Amino acid sequence: MDRYEELLRGRVYGMDHDDPNPCPQPGRTYAKVVSGPVDGLLLDITGWTAGENQTSAALMTELGQFGADGRSLYDPRPGERNRWDWSGDTP
Repeated sequence: MDRYEELLRGRVYGMDHDDPNPCPQPGRTYAKVVSGPVDGLLLDITGWTAGENQTSAALMTELGQFGADGRSLYDPRPGERNRWDWSGDTP
């Protein structure tokens, strides 16, 4: 598989851009983040409890409203465990 095909499979949040394999790994569970600064990345939710899967996630990113010190907030989409929607940025 070439690099372009790997990028089409999705890149996992938190993986370095120069990681040799930033794609989803077998045996892991991912949620796609939708909209906002990290739109399209995959969040590794492997091992998260039911309660954690119903709670917002504050993802570090330099691309949000508050720059390098900020977080982008994502909430699980009701009824869709594997899609999380952007709800804003926080310092």
